[in-house]
Amino acid sequence: MLTLVLERLRLARWDEAADRHVLSAFAMVILSIAGACLTGLLAQLRIYLLFTPVPVTGQVLAVLICGGFLGGGYGLLSQVIYVGLGAAGLPWFADGTGGVAALIGPSGGYLIGFVMAAYFLGAATKRSAEARALEGQMMLMLIAVGIIYFFGVLHQMLVLGWSPLQAILLGAAPFIAVDVVKAVMAAMVTSAALPGRSSSAQAD
Repeated sequence: MLTLVLERLRLARWDEAADRHVLSAFAMVILSIAGACLTGLLAQLRIYLLFTPVPVTGQVLAVLICGGFLGGGYGLLSQVIYVGLGAAGLPWFADGTGGVAALIGPSGGYLIGFVMAAYFLGAATKRSAEARALEGQMMLMLIAVGIIYFFGVLHQMLVLGWSPLQAILLGAAPFIAVDVVKAVMAAMVTSAALPGRSSSAQAD
Protein backbone atom coordinates (compact mmCIF):
# COMPACT_ATOMS: atom_id res chain seq x y z
CA MET A 1 0.00 0.00 0.00
CA LEU A 2 2.78 2.48 0.93
CA THR A 3 4.61 1.67 -2.31
CA LEU A 4 1.45 2.36 -4.32
CA VAL A 5 0.88 5.70 -2.59
CA LEU A 6 4.48 6.79 -3.20
CA GLU A 7 4.31 5.80 -6.86
CA ARG A 8 1.10 7.73 -7.41
CA LEU A 9 2.59 10.76 -5.70
CA ARG A 10 5.67 10.56 -7.92
CA LEU A 11 3.63 10.34 -11.10
CA ALA A 12 1.29 13.12 -10.03
CA ARG A 13 3.93 15.56 -8.91
CA TRP A 14 6.71 15.31 -11.43
CA ASP A 15 7.02 15.52 -15.20
CA GLU A 16 10.15 13.40 -15.62
CA ALA A 17 10.83 14.46 -19.22
CA ALA A 18 10.56 18.17 -18.43
CA ASP A 19 12.02 17.77 -14.92
CA ARG A 20 9.38 19.96 -13.30
CA HIS A 21 6.32 19.85 -11.07
CA VAL A 22 3.06 19.23 -12.93
CA LEU A 23 0.57 20.02 -10.19
CA SER A 24 -1.07 23.43 -10.26
CA ALA A 25 0.23 26.23 -8.08
CA PHE A 26 -2.94 25.94 -5.98
CA ALA A 27 -2.30 22.24 -5.37
CA MET A 28 1.32 22.92 -4.44
CA VAL A 29 0.22 25.60 -1.96
CA ILE A 30 -2.17 23.08 -0.40
CA LEU A 31 0.70 20.60 -0.12
CA SER A 32 2.83 23.35 1.45
CA ILE A 33 0.13 23.96 4.06
CA ALA A 34 0.01 20.21 4.68
CA GLY A 35 3.79 20.26 5.13
CA ALA A 36 3.49 23.04 7.70
CA CYS A 37 0.87 21.00 9.54
CA LEU A 38 3.14 17.94 9.46
CA THR A 39 5.95 20.01 10.97
CA GLY A 40 3.62 21.28 13.69
CA LEU A 41 2.42 17.75 14.42
CA LEU A 42 5.91 16.27 14.67
CA ALA A 43 6.98 19.20 16.85
CA GLN A 44 4.85 17.69 19.58
CA LEU A 45 7.05 14.58 19.59
CA ARG A 46 9.80 15.74 21.90
CA ILE A 47 12.35 14.42 24.36
CA TYR A 48 14.04 16.72 26.88
CA LEU A 49 17.66 16.22 27.80
CA LEU A 50 19.05 17.15 31.20
CA PHE A 51 21.98 19.21 29.96
CA THR A 52 20.42 21.43 27.28
CA PRO A 53 17.27 23.57 27.04
CA VAL A 54 16.75 22.47 23.43
CA PRO A 55 14.57 19.34 23.13
CA VAL A 56 14.82 16.55 20.60
CA THR A 57 11.74 16.83 18.37
CA GLY A 58 10.37 15.41 15.14
CA GLN A 59 10.47 18.77 13.36
CA VAL A 60 13.69 18.09 11.48
CA LEU A 61 12.19 14.97 9.90
CA ALA A 62 9.21 16.99 8.67
CA VAL A 63 11.43 19.77 7.31
CA LEU A 64 13.52 17.28 5.34
CA ILE A 65 10.48 15.57 3.87
CA CYS A 66 8.91 18.91 2.91
CA GLY A 67 12.08 20.11 1.22
CA GLY A 68 12.58 16.88 -0.69
CA PHE A 69 8.99 16.58 -1.87
CA LEU A 70 7.99 20.18 -2.49
CA GLY A 71 11.05 21.74 -4.09
CA GLY A 72 12.82 24.96 -3.14
CA GLY A 73 10.03 27.50 -3.38
CA TYR A 74 7.21 25.44 -1.94
CA GLY A 75 9.45 23.75 0.60
CA LEU A 76 10.40 27.21 1.81
CA LEU A 77 6.72 28.22 1.78
CA SER A 78 5.78 25.27 4.00
CA GLN A 79 8.24 26.37 6.67
CA VAL A 80 7.40 30.08 6.31
CA ILE A 81 3.78 29.10 7.01
CA TYR A 82 4.86 26.98 9.98
CA VAL A 83 7.12 29.62 11.52
CA GLY A 84 4.87 32.55 10.59
CA LEU A 85 1.67 31.10 12.04
CA GLY A 86 3.55 29.89 15.10
CA ALA A 87 5.00 33.35 15.68
CA ALA A 88 1.49 34.79 15.22
CA GLY A 89 0.32 32.67 18.14
CA LEU A 90 -0.75 29.30 16.73
CA PRO A 91 0.41 26.85 19.43
CA TRP A 92 2.19 24.31 17.27
CA PHE A 93 5.82 24.86 18.17
CA ALA A 94 7.42 22.33 20.53
CA ASP A 95 5.53 22.11 23.84
CA GLY A 96 2.39 23.38 22.14
CA THR A 97 3.67 26.93 22.34
CA GLY A 98 3.39 29.85 19.96
CA GLY A 99 4.13 33.55 19.75
CA VAL A 100 7.05 35.78 18.89
CA ALA A 101 8.79 34.86 22.16
CA ALA A 102 9.59 31.45 20.70
CA LEU A 103 11.79 33.12 18.08
CA ILE A 104 14.06 34.59 20.72
CA GLY A 105 14.14 31.54 22.98
CA PRO A 106 16.78 28.80 22.93
CA SER A 107 15.24 27.14 19.86
CA GLY A 108 14.55 30.28 17.85
CA GLY A 109 17.50 29.91 15.50
CA TYR A 110 16.44 26.41 14.52
CA LEU A 111 13.10 27.79 13.31
CA ILE A 112 14.92 30.11 10.93
CA GLY A 113 17.14 27.20 9.97
CA PHE A 114 14.06 25.16 9.02
CA VAL A 115 13.12 27.77 6.41
CA MET A 116 16.62 27.94 4.92
CA ALA A 117 17.20 24.17 5.01
CA ALA A 118 13.90 23.40 3.28
CA TYR A 119 14.72 25.86 0.50
CA PHE A 120 18.24 24.52 0.01
CA LEU A 121 17.11 20.90 0.00
CA GLY A 122 14.23 21.48 -2.40
CA ALA A 123 16.28 23.56 -4.83
CA ALA A 124 19.16 21.06 -4.82
CA THR A 125 16.85 18.06 -5.20
CA LYS A 126 15.44 19.20 -8.54
CA ARG A 127 18.85 19.85 -10.11
CA SER A 128 19.53 16.30 -11.23
CA ALA A 129 18.31 12.72 -11.13
CA GLU A 130 21.35 11.82 -9.00
CA ALA A 131 20.21 14.30 -6.36
CA ARG A 132 16.86 12.52 -6.18
CA ALA A 133 18.39 9.07 -5.78
CA LEU A 134 18.91 7.66 -2.29
CA GLU A 135 22.60 8.55 -2.04
CA GLY A 136 22.03 12.08 -3.29
CA GLN A 137 19.12 12.65 -0.95
CA MET A 138 21.07 11.41 2.05
CA MET A 139 23.96 13.76 1.27
CA LEU A 140 21.68 16.76 0.71
CA MET A 141 19.69 16.06 3.85
CA LEU A 142 22.81 15.88 5.99
CA ILE A 143 23.85 19.25 4.58
CA ALA A 144 20.36 20.57 5.35
CA VAL A 145 20.70 19.37 8.94
CA GLY A 146 24.00 21.27 9.08
CA ILE A 147 22.20 24.42 7.92
CA ILE A 148 19.67 24.02 10.72
CA TYR A 149 22.49 23.61 13.23
CA PHE A 150 24.30 26.67 11.89
CA PHE A 151 21.35 28.97 12.49
CA GLY A 152 20.52 27.35 15.81
CA VAL A 153 24.07 27.69 17.15
CA LEU A 154 24.48 31.23 15.77
CA HIS A 155 21.24 32.29 17.47
CA GLN A 156 22.34 30.86 20.78
CA MET A 157 25.63 32.72 20.55
CA LEU A 158 24.04 36.06 19.64
CA VAL A 159 20.85 35.99 21.69
CA LEU A 160 21.70 33.77 24.66
CA GLY A 161 25.31 34.89 24.96
CA TRP A 162 26.73 31.40 24.75
CA SER A 163 30.33 30.90 23.63
CA PRO A 164 30.86 29.08 20.32
CA LEU A 165 31.99 25.94 22.13
CA GLN A 166 29.05 26.07 24.54
CA ALA A 167 26.58 26.57 21.70
CA ILE A 168 28.01 23.64 19.74
CA LEU A 169 28.14 21.32 22.76
CA LEU A 170 24.60 22.17 23.93
CA GLY A 171 22.89 23.15 20.69
CA ALA A 172 24.25 20.73 18.10
CA ALA A 173 26.35 17.84 19.41
CA PRO A 174 23.57 16.14 21.45
CA PHE A 175 21.33 15.87 18.38
CA ILE A 176 23.72 14.68 15.69
CA ALA A 177 23.09 10.94 16.01
CA VAL A 178 19.30 11.18 16.05
CA ASP A 179 19.25 13.71 13.22
CA VAL A 180 21.42 11.44 11.06
CA VAL A 181 18.77 8.77 11.59
CA LYS A 182 16.06 11.26 10.60
CA ALA A 183 18.01 12.19 7.48
CA VAL A 184 18.31 8.54 6.47
CA MET A 185 14.58 7.95 7.07
CA ALA A 186 13.57 11.03 5.12
CA ALA A 187 15.93 10.18 2.25
CA MET A 188 14.44 6.70 1.97
CA VAL A 189 10.95 8.18 1.71
CA THR A 190 11.71 10.96 -0.75
CA SER A 191 14.01 8.92 -3.00
CA ALA A 192 11.27 6.29 -3.28
CA ALA A 193 8.71 8.89 -4.36
CA LEU A 194 10.80 11.07 -6.69
CA PRO A 195 12.30 9.98 -10.02
CA GLY A 196 15.89 8.80 -9.71
CA ARG A 197 18.59 7.77 -12.14
CA SER A 198 16.70 5.01 -13.89
CA SER A 199 13.43 6.89 -14.47
CA SER A 200 15.25 9.98 -15.70
CA ALA A 201 17.29 7.90 -18.11
CA GLN A 202 14.12 6.36 -19.53
CA ALA A 203 12.61 9.81 -20.03
CA ASP A 204 15.71 10.92 -21.96
